[in-house]
Amino acid sequence: MTTIKAAVCHEFGKPLSVDDVQLRAPEMGEIEVTLDACAICHSDISYAGGAWGGSLPAVYGHEASGIITSLGAGVNGLSQGDSVVVTLIRACGNCVCCAGGAPTLCETPYDGDHGPLKTADGGKLHQAMACGAFAEKVVVDQRQVVKIAPDIPKDAAALLACGVITGVGAVVNAAKLTAGQDVVVIGAGGVGLNAIQGARIAGARRIIAVDMSEEKLAIAREFGATDGVLATSEKPWREAKNAMGRGADAVIVTVGAAAAYTDAARYLAYGGKVIMVGMPATGAKSEYEAANFAAVGQSMIGSKMGDAVIQRDIPWMVDMYSQGRLKLDELISGRWSLDQINEAIEDTKSGSAKRNVIMFK
Repeated sequence: MTTIKAAVCHEFGKPLSVDDVQLRAPEMGEIEVTLDACAICHSDISYAGGAWGGSLPAVYGHEASGIITSLGAGVNGLSQGDSVVVTLIRACGNCVCCAGGAPTLCETPYDGDHGPLKTADGGKLHQAMACGAFAEKVVVDQRQVVKIAPDIPKDAAALLACGVITGVGAVVNAAKLTAGQDVVVIGAGGVGLNAIQGARIAGARRIIAVDMSEEKLAIAREFGATDGVLATSEKPWREAKNAMGRGADAVIVTVGAAAAYTDAARYLAYGGKVIMVGMPATGAKSEYEAANFAAVGQSMIGSKMGDAVIQRDIPWMVDMYSQGRLKLDELISGRWSLDQINEAIEDTKSGSAKRNVIMFK
């Protein structure tokens, strides 16, 4: 076992504690990655706040990058010293979903209570989301990482592990948006900005950002939104439809608010799709008039992690970044040390940050 520093959640809703913890060596099919960066995702904040329950104590963090420093037996195509993006997508490769090309929906359960982490005294320490990347090092399955060029900045690369593939993928993979179509993105936070980028890359005609903040709407335009609508207006869907001249072919809901889902269908054109990305707290409910969906051929589609196939999607996103066609550096609002993680979380919760990144080096 190796002793490392990690930010540990001991009680839901309380500040994380930077503790010494134990990390075992990689086993069959696993690798050890010494991390350079880990971005803070709202999912980490929701888990740490108890929104979805879970085992404690736990180490969260799932949007990371670093360098491979150790290999278990049976690892193929990776070597010590490789730069990698580290994701939470632990796909078995054998279940029905994996075999059908949907690794984000892998049906093989992972027990984070019996993962590679232990407390300093050898007690249980949950590796949340099969990652536990609010730590100096992680041990993960080889299928969770994608090799990248060593000259790609690690803070930018970390964003590809979740926020970018989720937002871009929701448009490209889940909505299957085509050139000339119209899209509404509800929420102009980190995932929403990437959905806007995905729509721009896909050739959307109109990209309408909907948010409660004028400041965020201005930022959304920098990332490719053609129009911005305040969600606080009386009937924001009317403003959006006026801008498009019709309803949207796709509405991407990137916020974890049940009320946003209740209103999402109001933005749709006949035959349009609501893509469900943001995750409200357990028990939160939305209401719909079901007949309306059937009558005009509308649909609702859940999208987990942008329906990404990371070995396919991350390399082309890296290439788009290298060409200047995908913004990553501009997504980073602040860089923080591990000791500053609670301040970084509070800054993220304030709503002003696009993405805050914990830097380990």
